[in-house]
Amino acid sequence: MNAPDPTTKRKRGNTRRRLLDAAYEAYAVNGFGHTTVEKVVDQAGFTRGAFYSNFDSLEELFLEMWAERSATIIAEIRAALDRLIADDVRDLSEVIRGISDALPLDEKWWGVTAEVTAHALRTPGLREVVARREERVSETLIPLAVELLARTGRRIPDPESFSKALIAVFDGTAPQALLNPDDSKVLERRRILFEHVALAYSVPEDGTADQE
Repeated sequence: MNAPDPTTKRKRGNTRRRLLDAAYEAYAVNGFGHTTVEKVVDQAGFTRGAFYSNFDSLEELFLEMWAERSATIIAEIRAALDRLIADDVRDLSEVIRGISDALPLDEKWWGVTAEVTAHALRTPGLREVVARREERVSETLIPLAVELLARTGRRIPDPESFSKALIAVFDGTAPQALLNPDDSKVLERRRILFEHVALAYSVPEDGTADQE
């Protein structure tokens, strides 16, 4: 049996890459319930044949796109928090600002995520995929947030609850921030809320009580 032609493999890889990128744009523009194979291939500049030579279904394409984008965002969060650790930031407000800034505010991704989450509530299989993504975000946040808060002299007794609280604050404030991108007060209130959560879920390392 002859080995696959490297040029053919490269072209197939490029086609698959363009379809994944096109899927992201199509879902962001058209919404989860209105994206079709035709809209994806039109966005990519391909035919249906190119689509079905790479993916068996629109669902397969979506799940691969979702997993890939999620992994990229998680890697970006990790890199941003790693930079805070490398910079040896020890001021609580600076640490919280760094954590809140590390959680991405991307209009396209937020739109896709919001729609997919709503759809997942009615689709058991997709519900598991979305829930697993949140778990991976928590798994990324927990050890880094614990280390960052420790550098400010604070300990997190329940890291898992702290991580979920941070994600809840992010989910609750993201629409306000995206709808008011030029309003610095919105972003500042968001940062203050993150700091309140950090204080509520942590205690001084030396065992002293926080002052009211």
